[in-house]
Amino acid sequence: MILISLNDLKPGEKAIVKQIASDSEDINYLQELGLLEGTEIKIIKRAPFGDPFEIDLRGYRLSLRREKAQSIMVEKVV
Repeated sequence: MILISLNDLKPGEKAIVKQIASDSEDINYLQELGLLEGTEIKIIKRAPFGDPFEIDLRGYRLSLRREKAQSIMVEKVV
């Protein structure tokens, strides 16, 4: 299993959330948004300069900034 940052995914790619860095100041905020271990996500699109980007999870769409997404580690679904 290879873990990568959520930032490393491209539009159309899917992944499973594996962990959120415990030193992240936003861990509770991200978990309240539904980014929990085991959640499948899909990158929908990125803004022209890559920030923010839109993801699909749990039946809704969420926009995240790169700095928040950096602490979310995922496993790419092939």
